Amino acid sequence: MAKTSAVEKNMKRQRLVAKYAAKREALKKAAVDPSLSPEEQFMARLKLAKLPRNSAQTRVRNRCQVNGRPRGYHRKFKMSRVSLRELASIGQLPGVVKSSW
Repeated sequence: MAKTSAVEKNMKRQRLVAKYAAKREALKKAAVDPSLSPEEQFMARLKLAKLPRNSAQTRVRNRCQVNGRPRGYHRKFKMSRVSLRELASIGQLPGVVKSSW
């Protein structure tokens, strides 16, 4: 089990990303829009820099939904390799079977 503080911090980042997503996207488009003057593009970049750092999507860490583990993450199942194996072994994941050849 991961530290609760680390999981909570990541959840806070996810909320910030959702809150500022539209504003961040608009400022990014304005910063590279060739129809705007260089001063307006520069002001858009300054406004973008003033947004909270944790509102950027790249700051969010993929974590297991079951135990919060940050490593060995499978996007398809949204869980770590450890949880995936445990749940698949006891038949809790539909459509997942142990391979044998």
